[in-house]
Amino acid sequence: MTASGRFPDWADLTAGARDELCAGAAAHAHRLEPRLNAFIAIADAGPAPADGPLRGMPYAVKDIFRIAGREPSGGLGAITDLGIAGESDMLRRLDTAGGHRVGFTALTELAYEPSGHNVARGRTRNPWNLDFIAGGSSSGSAAAVASGAAVVALGSDTAGSVRIPAHACGVTAWKPTFGMVSTRGAMALAPSLDTIGLLARSAADLMPALRIVADAALPQHPEPIRRAVVLSDLVDGAEPSVRAACRAGIDAIKSLGVAMAWRHGEAARVRIDPLALAVLQAEAARTHRASIEGPALAPVPRKRLAKGLAIDGATLADGLGQRARLVAEFVDTLLGPAEVALLPVMAIGTPPATACDPAAANFSPRTLYELSRFTRFVNFLGLPAVALPVGFDDRGLPVALQLVGRPTADVALVALAEAVQRRTDWHGRIPAAVADLAAT
Repeated sequence: MTASGRFPDWADLTAGARDELCAGAAAHAHRLEPRLNAFIAIADAGPAPADGPLRGMPYAVKDIFRIAGREPSGGLGAITDLGIAGESDMLRRLDTAGGHRVGFTALTELAYEPSGHNVARGRTRNPWNLDFIAGGSSSGSAAAVASGAAVVALGSDTAGSVRIPAHACGVTAWKPTFGMVSTRGAMALAPSLDTIGLLARSAADLMPALRIVADAALPQHPEPIRRAVVLSDLVDGAEPSVRAACRAGIDAIKSLGVAMAWRHGEAARVRIDPLALAVLQAEAARTHRASIEGPALAPVPRKRLAKGLAIDGATLADGLGQRARLVAEFVDTLLGPAEVALLPVMAIGTPPATACDPAAANFSPRTLYELSRFTRFVNFLGLPAVALPVGFDDRGLPVALQLVGRPTADVALVALAEAVQRRTDWHGRIPAAVADLAAT
């Protein structure tokens, strides 16, 4: 932490500061763990980091990846067969590039819950306010990054699972174009929607890791984004303090010389959302049918997962059959000549944990539904998206703006976020609930 009370970008650290941060990463994660419950396993020791573009960068991994000698938990209370095909090479790539693995992070059971609630292992707590959700399902990855336990973290995003916790924890997240990052060796949820994404405090920290994990050839210097479409009805319909933060983010993008157009996006979202939900529920139930029928799941997540069994194959096929047309409509009609659509990650402020706990008196199923209302349709379309911190709500909790781009425009989106963050200071602040434990 600097004297200004901010986490610096990795690129701004001296070689000595990087080595010190790498050497102390596991100890810092251990100090934070009793407060946050962000990790399932912390790697206390390991080989010296390899030379490479990430040399010494501490990274964390959502516990869904199978590697040699280790089976992931998938957020369950005990290791069980998660139906994973093969082993992932994501961790090998990061290690070869010089990354330093801090550990494996917590998630919701089978990555199928958007708030971070987990009956088996307990929830990850929000590093800004411990009484509020950290978001899901990549809860631990977001909290680890936000609190300084890792510089970058792997997550998965099937309906918003890196973007929602990025919003809640105040970090930057990238959901790739569908198929750009291999899902081999990772626990599936809904294979037609699953993506492997990244979280970091800044887009500058995220960019070098993005280039390591992406399978596609990526441009070194993408054409800068010059035109944006604000989905004005989605912004205007957000809670007042969320709306104000999103507008501040939009103004920051506009200050870069990006031309703005305003269009309504709710009609398109409403057309897509039922299909996205049907595919998500149907494929999740089929992927994890053994868990529905076995003893691994608690009653509430079991019931949630089993809903998809009522969706027949014809309905699933029909939904997927409409995908290409809806992608074309979104890109050609809604985006038009623009390169990016701007909308909130969430229309609501981050809720208290009790609102998302089925056992609590004030549990709100509607709140749980709201968490992914603006994210899951993007997974159905397979488009790239970035969650960009843009301020704070009226309770001092972070707010993120969602940047949705054209297929394969991933690097340009992250570059736009990086340009915004060179002019703003929302993304690097030390979260209030862990400020006393922040690394020095």
